[in-house]
Amino acid sequence: MDLFASQDVQDKIRHLTARLHHLNYQYYQNDVSEVSDQEFDHMLRELQQLEKQYPEYAQPNSPTQRVGGTITKQFPTQEHRFPMLSLANTYSEADLREFDERVQRGLEGAEYAYVCELKFDGVAMSLRYENGQLSQGVTRGDGTRGDVVTSNVRTIKTLPLALHAPAGGAPVPADFEVRGEIFMPLGVFNDLNAEREQNGEALLANPRNAASGTLKLQDSAQVAARRLRFYAYSFLSTGRHFPTHSAALEALKSWGLPVSDTWRKAASIEGVLEFIHHWEKRRFELPVATDGIVIKVDDLRQQELLGYTAKSPRWAIAYKYPAEAGRTRLNDIIYQVGRTGAVTPVALLDPVPLAGTVVKRASVHNANQIAALDLRLGDMVFVEKGGEIIPKITGVDRSARPADAVPIVYPTACPACGTPLVRPEGEAHFRCPNERGCAPQLKSKLEHYVSRKALNIDGLGAETVGRFFDLGLVRDAADLYDLPQRREELVNLERLGEKSVQRMFLGLEQSKEVPFDRVLFGLGIRYVGETVAEKLAAHYRSIDPILSASVDELAAVPEVGGVIAESVALWAQDEANRQLVERLRAAGVQLQLTGEAPQPLSDRLNGLTFVLSGVFEQHSREELEQVIVRNGGKVTGSISKKLSYLVAGDKMGPAKREKATTLKVPIIGETELLAMVSDGGL
Repeated sequence: MDLFASQDVQDKIRHLTARLHHLNYQYYQNDVSEVSDQEFDHMLRELQQLEKQYPEYAQPNSPTQRVGGTITKQFPTQEHRFPMLSLANTYSEADLREFDERVQRGLEGAEYAYVCELKFDGVAMSLRYENGQLSQGVTRGDGTRGDVVTSNVRTIKTLPLALHAPAGGAPVPADFEVRGEIFMPLGVFNDLNAEREQNGEALLANPRNAASGTLKLQDSAQVAARRLRFYAYSFLSTGRHFPTHSAALEALKSWGLPVSDTWRKAASIEGVLEFIHHWEKRRFELPVATDGIVIKVDDLRQQELLGYTAKSPRWAIAYKYPAEAGRTRLNDIIYQVGRTGAVTPVALLDPVPLAGTVVKRASVHNANQIAALDLRLGDMVFVEKGGEIIPKITGVDRSARPADAVPIVYPTACPACGTPLVRPEGEAHFRCPNERGCAPQLKSKLEHYVSRKALNIDGLGAETVGRFFDLGLVRDAADLYDLPQRREELVNLERLGEKSVQRMFLGLEQSKEVPFDRVLFGLGIRYVGETVAEKLAAHYRSIDPILSASVDELAAVPEVGGVIAESVALWAQDEANRQLVERLRAAGVQLQLTGEAPQPLSDRLNGLTFVLSGVFEQHSREELEQVIVRNGGKVTGSISKKLSYLVAGDKMGPAKREKATTLKVPIIGETELLAMVSDGGL
């Protein structure tokens, strides 16, 4: 590339990067959409393509980092420049008054004020900005050292990767840290748990644990899919840039950092208590879990005067709201059947006020929990909200157990269709295997297909598609595309009419342009979530090779593995599912990726098969798999005599090494594999 062309590329990348940063700021901080989603996506794809073609010009904080894709083999640790100390906690208003008295004595009667902030239930994070650019994200760890999770932090869409000071506002320092909380919104948490429950997986206890686990995922694309958020609550730097903590919060917000609007100044401890009482119930209306209030002396000079104990600052304290619990009567247990056939028990209770709502139902999760709690109908039970979200039974008041309390006998047949239930080995849930004739399963599959994350069919929400199922108009996803042939019947239905029907038909037509990976997710194959669907679609590029792939071949696809592979293969072998695919194909639904597939690089590995195992230093498993495939080789998931090579990475299981040695399969490393393809590698 000549000098002028090189400069044009750099200018284009800089322009797109700046433009997309501006649009993100307007959208997430000011609720302003300056361009359509389609135009934004077009610019983002253009930038991704340029960065892929000219990686030397890509900027570290490019907006393309939002979608993830970085594979982290391990998270290095780093010492904090400013220790992340914990706060003293209290559940008592009397303790707060004592804290106020200590502050008053420490400041020798000088006037002072407090800042009150909601304590969001997430993961404490320290972010470093250098020259206005996000350079590092480090977890709290032990307060002295934390894990560096920068690539995962960059996927948080509400967090600006580049800061800009407003005209006339406080300038952005050349080097500073911002402390804050990374959290999972309640809606995202509920969606994630609903999906796990459908798949028979253990539910996540609360949003904080979910956020913490997400930040430790090795694939940042998976982190991006979890839609984490961030609230800033502290500014740290050498020297004094602001007179007060409240002024620092205002500056952080003006630079584009997300700061919750719920904080307030209080002139006295009475104002602090008023703030606490104000949010005691109202906090449950927020889209984020909270567990208390943080109180800080506002003046930064006064903070310095008050100083620190060995573990915490003397100028701040956290008030924790007591856990909301209730005691009520268990009247009955009903059993709900989900999309994958999982049968979930739900407790019906006498109404009890809890965490800002009146609770009448609580999840009991599975038969194991019923047995562990020794639940009986008529028991007085203790109910809490897990993470103050999901009502759950935590215990039984056996002293109040009535003499006629009835032991709960878990059903042996499906409550919806009567089919005998099965309990696969290693799973917590009983399941109804009648996926073709069990109405709740069929209806849930339809609702999943039209959902926002799948086909997102405008005019066909869960309620409408459920109604159509009950009326016998549809039974599976392909039936939806036959609805335009029943226009007259539909327009005469109550609460529909011509406009609603026309909107629905337009939505169905537009759904034929939905990308293949979302269609694959929408098919509702057990264990195939959004990420797995993306990986399968990228690997096979069409539904047909997926339908003919063996379990071993499927298991070799990154992020798939044995359990998912068996589920996909079993689904593909079902003739009814194959017929569904053909009907969707005839309707015009996207069942393959558009655009050109990656071109072969060489035939150096023709006739050779490989198993990849462990964590690799230079490249991700997916990248190494692409090297093999694009040079003519094949990747499989199991070791046999026919295997050409086992490619061993760090932390490979000893069983695979032992089996390969027994079968005399050559074991090579990442470097040796890349040497085999020479210039046909990455």
